[in-house]
Formats: sequence, C-alpha cells, structure tokens
Amino acid sequence: MEKFKFYCPTEIIFGKDSELSTSSLIKKYNGHNVLIVYGGGSVKRSGLLDKICQQLSNDNLSYMTLGGVQPNPVVSFVNDAVKKAYQANIDFVLAIGGGSVIDTAKAIAHGLKYPQHDIWDIWTKKITLTSTTPIGSIVTLAAAGSETSDSAVLTNEQTGQKRGLSTPFNRPCFAIMNPQLTYSAPNYQKACGIADILMHTLERYFAKEQCNYLTDYIAEGLLKDVITQAPIMLNDSTNYTAHSEIMYAGSLSHNDITGLGRTKDFSVHKFGHELSAK
Repeated sequence: MEKFKFYCPTEIIFGKDSELSTSSLIKKYNGHNVLIVYGGGSVKRSGLLDKICQQLSNDNLSYMTLGGVQPNPVVSFVNDAVKKAYQANIDFVLAIGGGSVIDTAKAIAHGLKYPQHDIWDIWTKKITLTSTTPIGSIVTLAAAGSETSDSAVLTNEQTGQKRGLSTPFNRPCFAIMNPQLTYSAPNYQKACGIADILMHTLERYFAKEQCNYLTDYIAEGLLKDVITQAPIMLNDSTNYTAHSEIMYAGSLSHNDITGLGRTKDFSVHKFGHELSAK
C-alpha cells in the first residue's frame, strides 16, 4: 500500500427522521443566518422544505431560500447567488438535494469568502482557497456522494468548460441522510445515481498499484452491495434496506476511502466533463 493522507471531517447523521436534527446541527457549527439551496420543486411538493424552514424558525435561526439549481450547475447561477447571500449576511449554507445542489452550495460557500471575484477564478485556481463558509446537506438522492467528498463540479456556460475542484474545504460540516427522503425520486434518477456510485468506485479501483488489498476489498464489497441492492431498490420504491444500502454506498464511493493508497486518475470523469459541458 502506498502512502496516503485521509481526512473526512463530515459528521454523518443517518437513518429515519435524521432531518429533525437540522437546526441543532447548524447551531453546533455556528450558523445563525442560513441560505437554503435546493433544485426543482420536489422538496417543496414533498413538504420537506417547509418542514426544515419551520424547524429553523422554531429554533430562532434566520434563513432565506434559493431554488432553481439545475443538473450540471453553472457559474452564472452561483455568482448571482453569492451576491444575494453576501447582501443578506449569510453565514451558513444548507443544501437540500442531490449532488448538483450540494456542489452548488459548496461553490456559494466559497464565493462568500471572495465576493469580489468570479467563482470561476476559484475553480481555475487563480485564487487559492484558504477558508470557506460552513456547509451542511440533507441528501435526497443517492448518487454523487458530494455530501462527504472533497470534490465539486461547475460548468462555465460562457466558455463551454466543466471542471472539478478538489479541496478539503469542500467537505461539508454535516450530512443528514434519511433513506426515506430518496423514495420519491424517479427510477431514472435513481439508476443514474447507481451508475455514478459504481463509477466513483471503479475510477479508483482500476489503478496501477497492485498490493493494496484492504482498499481493494472495501471497493469490491461496495460494488457487490450496490449490484445486489440496486435492482431491489428500483423494483420497490419504499424498500428501506435497499435504499439505505445504496445511500451509504454513495457516500463511501466518493469520500476517498475506496481509493486510499493508490493513484486517483479519474480519466473517465474527465471525458464525461468535456462531453456534458457541450
């Protein structure tokens, strides 16, 4: 096994009703004025957004909401969000959604520390990130694993570029993971999430290092579990065991534990970024 560094400080709150601890966790990480970021209308239709807003109000936390995050989040949305959040003195960013929403929250959090700059300057490393605004997440789709990863992806719609950024500052303070919150996602989205989980693991698994047995066994165990549980999840939209296994696999697949001691190449992701950016 080759040498490595591993630091994953994200606090995971997993299981039924875990979202009930949202406001106490925000307070734990010194949040007072919260920006809630979400995607389409699913979190509103399900009542989850109202439930979280009410919880924050009951615990005397100020908040503002920002919806409309699209798959493959874009720079212009983040830059606009940073301006609004900065004017509102936001000191904590809460993502409710899947990978695109969480990646967007990470970018907004970074932008709040550098409000005078375009967020793309951070992604192209013209600016060295030295701190960020605290981030938390409530996961509603098992897929990208952004809730515990050090990665985030943005698309620059003006230049046609899609880029990932890896930094310890991308690790959220906490990840709330209630498998029941993923029940209502369409099967197509669930299937895409399964593919993402498999690829995040395989991108690390196929590397040049040969003597890396424990990491390999962890990756192989995760892959076998996903292959077993995925058909069950897709055929039974309320099977708690299958949804919980897939949800936890999503986090483990991208928090680096399945790639410790080996090269991280991610060439397939890089090809995918070029194609989806166009």
